[in-house]
Amino acid sequence: MVDPRTYRPAPGSIPTEPGVYRFRDEHGRVIYVGKAKNLRSRVSSYFADLTLLHPRTRQMVTAAAGVQWTVVSTEVEALQLEYTWIKKYDPRFNVRYRDDKTYPLLAVTVGEEFPRAFVYRGPRRAGTRYFGPYSHAWAIRDTLDTLQRVFPVRSCTAGVFRRQAQLGRPCLLGYIDKCAAPCIGRVSADEHREIVNELCDFLAGKTDVIMRRIEKRMLEASEELDFERAARLRDDLGAMKRAMEKQAVVLGDGTDADVVGVEVDELEVSVQVFHVRSGRIRGQRGWVVEHAHGVDAGGRFDPVLAVPGVVSDYLAQFYGGEADLAGATESGTDLAAAVPREVLVPALPEDAAELADWLSTLRGSRVSLRVPQRGDKRSLAETVRRNAVEALTQHKLRRSGDLTARSAALQEIQETLELDTAPLRIECVDISHTQGTDVMASLVVFEDGLPRKSDYRLYRIREAAGDGHSDDVASIAEVTRRRFRRHHEEPAVTPDDTDGPVDDEAEPDAAGAGRSTPTRRFAYPPQLFVVDGGRPQVEAAAEVLSELGVNDVPVIGIAKRLEEIWLPGEEYPVIFPRHGEGLFLLQRLRDEAHRFAIRAHRGARSRRMTTSVLDEVPGLGPSRRAALLEKFPTVSTLRAASSDDLCAVPGIGPGVAAAIRATLGSQDPAAAEPTEGAAPADTPGSDGAGADVGDSGRAVGDGGTSNSR
Repeated sequence: MVDPRTYRPAPGSIPTEPGVYRFRDEHGRVIYVGKAKNLRSRVSSYFADLTLLHPRTRQMVTAAAGVQWTVVSTEVEALQLEYTWIKKYDPRFNVRYRDDKTYPLLAVTVGEEFPRAFVYRGPRRAGTRYFGPYSHAWAIRDTLDTLQRVFPVRSCTAGVFRRQAQLGRPCLLGYIDKCAAPCIGRVSADEHREIVNELCDFLAGKTDVIMRRIEKRMLEASEELDFERAARLRDDLGAMKRAMEKQAVVLGDGTDADVVGVEVDELEVSVQVFHVRSGRIRGQRGWVVEHAHGVDAGGRFDPVLAVPGVVSDYLAQFYGGEADLAGATESGTDLAAAVPREVLVPALPEDAAELADWLSTLRGSRVSLRVPQRGDKRSLAETVRRNAVEALTQHKLRRSGDLTARSAALQEIQETLELDTAPLRIECVDISHTQGTDVMASLVVFEDGLPRKSDYRLYRIREAAGDGHSDDVASIAEVTRRRFRRHHEEPAVTPDDTDGPVDDEAEPDAAGAGRSTPTRRFAYPPQLFVVDGGRPQVEAAAEVLSELGVNDVPVIGIAKRLEEIWLPGEEYPVIFPRHGEGLFLLQRLRDEAHRFAIRAHRGARSRRMTTSVLDEVPGLGPSRRAALLEKFPTVSTLRAASSDDLCAVPGIGPGVAAAIRATLGSQDPAAAEPTEGAAPADTPGSDGAGADVGDSGRAVGDGGTSNSR
């Protein structure tokens, strides 16, 4: 590993003009290419404190042995030069949105004497027009089969074409009028070329012109009393309408646009793009790749900061590649189709103006780059983003479901942490609270790299509860002590020893602990104990284990800032390979503990708010209140309950029921007619996000105030 200070350029030697820079390794190979509006500012940022860099960036600067730069006149030139160098050198630290050539296209060989239409995969070639991409090859075959009734173009291979010409008879498609049979001279080359041009115009979006032309021919045939020909033309119109119906109209104004959706986490990004032509979705593509964006000045990952950088990388690489492919066909029509008039993105990058100018140069006319704010385009953008979220989720599920990947992850953790054995059982602790109130802790268990939900636990933090401030370190210590205090003993567990197994889908009980019937303690200790946090949290957990005499359970911490792994007593963290399966497994474990802790915290917060309202009801003691909360866990369900429903609760009589209804301002459900469009009341098991909770009941990440370590 190279110290970046050994090759850092001298102060003031880097120019302040726009340009492109290249990092090279000790063998002279280019490992990273980047562009900058100000070379001095951008290149100098790579030589900051290593702990503040993104893990991928830190790995790059420590693998490099030198940096070079080239000054250009404008930022648009820098953008073009960066794309050219990435294509030329293929640097291993540049994120590449590679087209794996699996997207099928409808190709028409307009350069041949008798052009043919067929399904095609692979690099584009001169003399051929391409339409798509389509998500499935069968969609192209189905569309082509329908359109060949109207446009009977040749679709056979060169060998079949020559054989049928020698035999002097057409193939099956020629007999059923789905091919004009130019092989036997049924139509001339010029007549077949006219059919091909009409097919290309239809596929290019000129549907109204073609349909009006055929409709005119149909009316002329009818006036001439040629009803058989008029009926064929009528059927042709129906076939074209069926082909158009298979492509849903999403933008009613006939817009040509590419709609981009992005979902990003600390390690990977999912990008989805819908190609909309003439208001219809003509194709869809998607990638899941690594990224190196989103780290703020303090070294923390922020997905909001990551999206603009991802958008900039994607637009430069994707449309540069599309322009190269379209340029290979020597067709201005294909070039205009490759770069649409409008590109809708989730966030504008810093170089949005330069990107728009560059895309306009590629297309030959003005290209608009913007974020949709309302209407159909905003709705479509949300749909594309949901596809990106689903693609990233499925990508992670495929990795977690792969036995080979799980085995590699456990082996990597063992080797990196120098454990005696692979950690087949890993436990992780996370804390969730709102400014020190309703502090809840979760303990999740992974066995063989998969969640074991029957062993999940919830803990209500006792020492930190009610103190009005947050102390994650003390909370971690308390959970560790309660988890391991019976580590060397074998007695039966009492309800006070642990909070019992928790059903992941069940609502915690009225007591707030989320416990079920007490059961035996964990069958065996973990091979690895993980806390969500950095060095202070790890030291606290290790100190508790030392006090309890537990020296056979290694403990580590995973910090969100840079995905660092902290070990007790170590001054510097352990850095896992960013692309490795080991870090991916630890992240999944941390995220699951985070999710489970937040869910428990939200439930506890909702119950506390409900309980505080019932404290005002005269004659309602703790026992009756607990019985009432067991059946009606939220204020909304209590307000909706009738007097008979309340009296059905043990210990609640007519007088107490009347007091409850008076305190809550309840209305008899029979007397209250719901208004049309009214929001439904929250129901049991809703995580406390009902109307009675208010803004504080929103989930973390949606503007709420919950904190979790």
